[in-house]
Amino acid sequence: MPRITVNAVELHVEIRGGGVPILGIHGTPSSAVMWESAAGELARHGRCITYDRRGFLRSRGDDPLPSVDLDDHVGDALALLEALDATPAIVIGRSTGGLIALELALRSPDAVRALVLLEPAVFSIDDAIRRWAADLRGRVLDAEAVDAGGVAETVVRDALGDATWDAFPAEIVEMFAGANDGTRAELHGDGLDLSAHPRTYRAAELAELPTRVPVLMVVAADSPKPLRECAERLAQLLIGAELARVPGGHLIDPAGAEVLAFVDRHAGTR
Repeated sequence: MPRITVNAVELHVEIRGGGVPILGIHGTPSSAVMWESAAGELARHGRCITYDRRGFLRSRGDDPLPSVDLDDHVGDALALLEALDATPAIVIGRSTGGLIALELALRSPDAVRALVLLEPAVFSIDDAIRRWAADLRGRVLDAEAVDAGGVAETVVRDALGDATWDAFPAEIVEMFAGANDGTRAELHGDGLDLSAHPRTYRAAELAELPTRVPVLMVVAADSPKPLRECAERLAQLLIGAELARVPGGHLIDPAGAEVLAFVDRHAGTR
């Protein structure tokens, strides 16, 4: 798989299939490893591009990054699409990846053919959810002070529950260890969901987006309540966005039936 340098950072990139570009952006903590099965299916519907975001697993440098901002991730995603001559792309983002995908579409709508948001981590959208995220961040910072190598595990256990973590196979647990540095960098960055100062949104800018970019929001029935409510509230503000409800938890399949139908409908547009 190629390694592509954007914004002075070398990213691990995986490309499958051909046709309309489809960019997959993973969450935090995570990597493109958790998209491998979905990427294979998405490649039957277009040119699927997945990557490890800066600081995560195979996109780590020799030294851990002290901080990473939302601006960094959005800039990397756009630069990657441009480097691969892949605009406009259908962009799919899960959790933190959904926040990045949303911001990419708001800043560069001409680069986004359509947008799929899988319970995006836009926790600033509601006061109660913002407080939940701030409390989560505080607990993660406390855990980091005790064991800096266990931050990724703490995020998953705290946000998604011990049962979710305990169900992961050994190779995924190992992957999370490789995502630990990236998770810590975001914790100390700006604009991201667990940053001290997450990006906030005006209702007007969100309402306007679906007039320029088709949007699908996907919510999982068994996801933790704050994550479900966050996605549902955001869908209300993205006036005209489609809303799909699926079974299962927060780690929604990026190649689920609802997503593939949306991708196929918009593959020939623009």
